Amino acid sequence: MKLLHIDSSALGTHSVSRQLTADIVAELKRKAAGIETHYHDLTAEPLPHWAPVVDASDPAVALGNQMLEDFLAADIVVIGAPMYNFGIPSQLKAWIDRIAVAGKTFRYGANGPEGLAGGKQVIVASSRGGMYSSGPGAVMDFQESYLRTVFGFIGITEVSFVRAEGLNMGDDPKAQALQSAQAAIAALVAPVAKVA
Repeated sequence: MKLLHIDSSALGTHSVSRQLTADIVAELKRKAAGIETHYHDLTAEPLPHWAPVVDASDPAVALGNQMLEDFLAADIVVIGAPMYNFGIPSQLKAWIDRIAVAGKTFRYGANGPEGLAGGKQVIVASSRGGMYSSGPGAVMDFQESYLRTVFGFIGITEVSFVRAEGLNMGDDPKAQALQSAQAAIAALVAPVAKVA
């Protein structure tokens, strides 16, 4: 089983999404022996934003192609996606632009778009300063809806979220959010370990 681990937070060791992806990957490795892991830190090794290919020898082209190949080879994709200004970091969007490729992960047919990247499981570790999964803030959540849409578009229907929200609302809400996220990790990993 191949696992692709993606981090996109710019906060380094202060990042909750990085902490959660590390915990998810560690738990998957603990429960399912023989997982081969590939890691990309999109902040340490940023992808340039997508542009039409002018020079095939440009290192950005090779890096983008490598990102696509790593994604296509993965059975499980674990993504750290902090909420920045109600959406995802631009680093993560640049990665998505490298994996949402016509003819590789989707195609247009007689009945419209068809996803070609099915059969994968995506686990997103979502960190948020406020509360956006319900209540008045829900209308401002363009992070989770976007990720569900883009992965669904390329054929991935098994998308799960481990959410830690309310992180900037005080020490108690942060502690509760982290405790809830850890419980979600345990619940998500158990079925994956049975498949492996």
